[in-house]
Order: sequence, then structure tokens, then C-alpha cells
Amino acid sequence: MTRVASLYLPQLAIERLRRLQRPAAPPERAWSPAPILPPIDDDPGACSVPRGGGWRPGARWAHDGAAKGADIEEQIARLPAHQRPPMRVLGRRSEAADPPFRAMRPDEGGPAGAARAPVAMPLWGHPTVLIERVGQREMVTAACPVALGLGLAPGMAAAHARALVGDLDIQDADPLADREWLDRLALHAVAHWTPTASLSGSDGIWLDMTGASHLFGGEARFCHHVLRFLARLGFSGAIAIAGTPGTAHALARYGGAPITVLPPSTEASALAQLPVAGLRLQPDALAAAARFGLERIGDLYPMPRGPLARRLGLAAVERLDQALGRAAEPIVALIPFEAPEVTRRLLEPIGTAEAIARVIADLVDDLVLVLQQRGLGVRSVVLTAVRVDGADQRIAIGASRATRDAKHLVRMFGLKLDRIDPGLGIEAMHLTVPHSEPLGARLGDTLLPESGDAPDLAPAIDQLAGRAGEQAVFRLTLEQSDVPERAVRRAGPLAAASGWPAWKRPVRLLRRPEQLSHVVALLPDHPPRRFTWRGKHYAVTAGDGPERIHGEWWRTDRELWAVRDYFRVEVEGGQRFWVFRRGDGVVPETGDLSWYLHGFFG
Repeated sequence: MTRVASLYLPQLAIERLRRLQRPAAPPERAWSPAPILPPIDDDPGACSVPRGGGWRPGARWAHDGAAKGADIEEQIARLPAHQRPPMRVLGRRSEAADPPFRAMRPDEGGPAGAARAPVAMPLWGHPTVLIERVGQREMVTAACPVALGLGLAPGMAAAHARALVGDLDIQDADPLADREWLDRLALHAVAHWTPTASLSGSDGIWLDMTGASHLFGGEARFCHHVLRFLARLGFSGAIAIAGTPGTAHALARYGGAPITVLPPSTEASALAQLPVAGLRLQPDALAAAARFGLERIGDLYPMPRGPLARRLGLAAVERLDQALGRAAEPIVALIPFEAPEVTRRLLEPIGTAEAIARVIADLVDDLVLVLQQRGLGVRSVVLTAVRVDGADQRIAIGASRATRDAKHLVRMFGLKLDRIDPGLGIEAMHLTVPHSEPLGARLGDTLLPESGDAPDLAPAIDQLAGRAGEQAVFRLTLEQSDVPERAVRRAGPLAAASGWPAWKRPVRLLRRPEQLSHVVALLPDHPPRRFTWRGKHYAVTAGDGPERIHGEWWRTDRELWAVRDYFRVEVEGGQRFWVFRRGDGVVPETGDLSWYLHGFFG
């Protein structure tokens, strides 16, 4: 079940201007005589700490005598302004203390004739409108609440607005800045609210809440969350959730409520009482609807499709079907990041390997310029070759490290050039970067490189991966485990391997230990003398061990008493194996004393 939310910002332009204006600074406090303070009870009684909001113990103006409240007030009044204790000290209030040397009288040290800061009017204290030139006229595009109360409204001529209100503050509208702010809001929605969001005109956005509203505790709570978020930014809005984008759009703008959550399958009844303008019709269609007396969307329901299309246009029928769910209206999702892409369209189709390689080299050069401008490096690149018959041929390459080296990219594409089937010819080729990473400037190679510099293995690894496949090139690293077959895992070819144990380990480890037969060994601490593996008999000439490894009892109860004794043995012929015996040879619970081969040395 599809659920679409339409977020409407009715006063986006004027409220954005309000956010840009700095709040008025508080006026400087003029000097005034010290206020008469109420009497302070400083009689501590049996306690040595003053009570009743009296003097702070240890203050430099505190006196040890039995001074009364009137005497203290008189002493404070005789002090200069910068020496009088602030109210937060006298009354222990949690309020900020004013700077002591601000706005003092000239006889107290202040400059003569010091100008006092003017008292700033509050924001929207006088009417403010935004205007935009349309042809030869200037039209009002947005008005503040004060201007709206005086009868000014968007769509009014600027000259008419000036004539109605004398002290009108007129500012130029900035539609591009409004669009940029909407884009930022939509990107925030994609990152925090829903993966699918799109702009809805110049004053709202669409949010596809299908399967996402439960993350916020339901649709109603999500609406409250969005409006609270906008209020913190200084914007007002309305939001509606319905089963179709057209219904949500109409309810958000003409429903009259800040939050509307429409139950499923009730779009027709909810739209019936809304004005025809809620269908997003063109001005000429709205004028025709008014001429024929069609004021509500419900008036369009009983009309046949043919006469309705002749009177209001075919677009009106399509909008009505979209709002009622009879026709699909997909939401084109906003993509947070636009992948770099370059294209070459050919004058004539090409089919030879040399021509294809030449076009790929030119595409890579174009792509490198785009990457340099955006400060990116590619991790994967997809080449799409469009054939004359309409079929697409695609090959992809990957890099183990972000790069924009043109020669390296061309060389990697050359390894897969035989996978392109040109058919009757290729008429266009595209390069797209689905995965990229930031890549800054790096120092170039010096004439005498330092001996301690590690060689860059990324180009060689990329070529190996291009020939053998990405899964064939990897590096082993250590996993935190005591059991050898669990202690090693695959990592990326450029990953730094660390944490290897001090004990020697074989260069090749079997996926599963293989059981040995016909083993001859002395218990409990001697390596085997001979054994049979895969039908072949081996005689041991030297051995070392044991290295005892206990089972991981916290994983499973079967390893609670498990013990393995590992030995490194060398057989006739020079082969060296890593074998182990289950059990310690003393306690039966530790193992059944069977032998296994686990790896190879050298």
C-alpha cells in the first residue's frame, strides 16, 4: 500500500528572508540610580551561614558588624556604579551579570556625550514584501504576516502595494536561493526520513513514506516530528499523507489543517470538497473551470471524460485520475550524489578493436577532468557501448584504491576489451562511476625515491583482478580465535595484516583437517613415527612439539574439554606437515587420540 506525504511551505521565501536577518541586538542599558532593595534578613541565628538571600560569605563588601538592611542599602547606594554588587550576588539569582563599565555616567568614568544604541524594532515590526519583475511589471511574490494583515497578498502589483502601505519594506525575491534551500531540505529528508523524496513545485516536497513511517512511531508522529523540525528552523508548514501524490498535494495546500493523515481508499471523498486548483491545473484550465461554474473537485466526478477534456484540457483528466489513483504518478527520487558520467556519440558506427580502444581512451581523458574538478577518485567504472540495433554491451572494472590515473584505467579496460561484441556497430559509448571516493592531490615521484618507501601494489593488484577475477586476489589476516581454522580469514588485497601469533604456522592450511590412519606414536608427548594420508605411507624423520590448543568452550559445549596437541613433522623426501592429536593422552574426555593433518610448511 503506497503512502505519500506532501510537505507544504506556504511562506518559504519570506521566512527564509527572516532567517537571514540577524536578530536585533538588545539595547544598551542606560545608567539609572540604584533601586531601593527590600530589607534583607542577615541574622544567621544559630547557623553561621546567612539566610534569606543575604550577602555571600567572603564578599569584599561584607561587614562583620550587626548592620541592618537600611544601612546596607545606603552603603550600596553610595558606591560607584561599577562597584555595586549585581543582583545575582545579592539575591543568588541565576541571571547574567552585566559588564560593570557599560553605559556609565560621565562622572563615573564614562565618555562624555556617549551615544546610546537605538532601540531596534522587532522583526516584521513593519510590513515587508518580496517582489519579482514579470515582464514590465513588478509583482509581489511573498508577504510577511503584518503585510498580509494590511491587505497585501502575493500576485498584487508592487505599485499598488506601495500605494496602500506607505512604510512598506520591499525586498527582491530570490527564487534560486529558495530552490537551493528546498534541495537541502529534500537531501535531509533522504538522509533522515525516507529514501525517496522529490521536489513538489517551488514550495514543497514529496516524501514516499511507504514502509518508513513505523520508524517514527506512525504517520501522525512523523508529521509532528517534521513540523517541529521546521519550527526550529523558523519555518511554518503543513503536511498531508495520502495514498496518491495528487491527493496529498491538494490536502496539504487546501485542506486547512497543518496535519492531515488520510485513511486508505478515501481519496475521492476527501478531494470532493477541495477547490479545483488543488489538481495543479494550468491557469487557462482554472479560468475555464470558473467560466463553467466548476468550483470543487467533486463537480468533476459526474462529468463524462470527453466533454471534460474538451472544456478543461486533457491534462485536467490526467491530474484527476492521478489524484484518485486511477493513473500512476511516479515520484522521481532525488539522488543525494550524482555519479560522474561522460558520453561520446559517434558520427559513424565503429566495430574494430582499435577504434573501440581509441574511444575508450578519449572517454577516460574526459572522465579524469570531471574527477579532478570534483576531487574524486574511482573505485569502479562501468563502460556502456550502445549498438546500432539498440542492444547495450557493458563491461566494468574495479580499483583496489581510489584512482584517476588515465593510463591505468585504459590498461584495465584493455584487459576486458574482448568481451565487447560490437555487432553491426557501436554508435555511442558512456562511462559511469557508480562507486567513487574523495581523492586529494598527492606528491609526484621524485628523481631519487627513498629506499624506505613501500611499493604501490594497487596497479598490479588491479591487473591481476582484471585477469583472474576480483575474488581470486585477496590477503589473509588474523581473526581472534584459538582454533587455527577459525583464526584466519580473507581480507582485501591492500588490507594491513596484523596480530599474527608468535607460534609458527603453515603457509597452507586445509579447509578441514583430514584424518590420518596407521599412526604409530608414543604417548603422551611424542610426535608420530609413521602415518598414512590419502593412501600413501609416510615415515617421519624429525618432529617438534607439542603445541597444545584448547577448545573454545564459550562457543559450544562440545569444546568444553577439547584439547589438540599440534606437531611439526618432516618426512622422508623433505615434506613438512602440521599434524595434531585429539586429546592429551591422559584424560579421556579431552579426545579420542585420533590424528589429523591440518597444513603444510614450505
